[in-house]
Amino acid sequence: MCQIFAAQDPADYQCETRSIRLNGHSTSIRLEAVFWQVLDGIAKREGLTTPQFLSQLHDEVLELRGEVRNFASLLRCACLTEIARGSSGAKHAA
Repeated sequence: MCQIFAAQDPADYQCETRSIRLNGHSTSIRLEAVFWQVLDGIAKREGLTTPQFLSQLHDEVLELRGEVRNFASLLRCACLTEIARGSSGAKHAA
């Protein structure tokens, strides 16, 4: 059983930092490569670039909750939700 998890390509869990602008402020988000793959797939499906999608998501959370706590964790959970829905363009979404 652990072979499924142990045999993962190390490139998928390599951390990648991307710089984006949220509400006019430059920031960096550090996620594992596989999460970026899922986010890139969501953005593409929505007809947006990944930075545009992240900005829109950030704005919607601000409007709904009044603040965005731990945006990187929110993004990881969004990816898990997307994978559970089975509609991600990421290569490991299955």
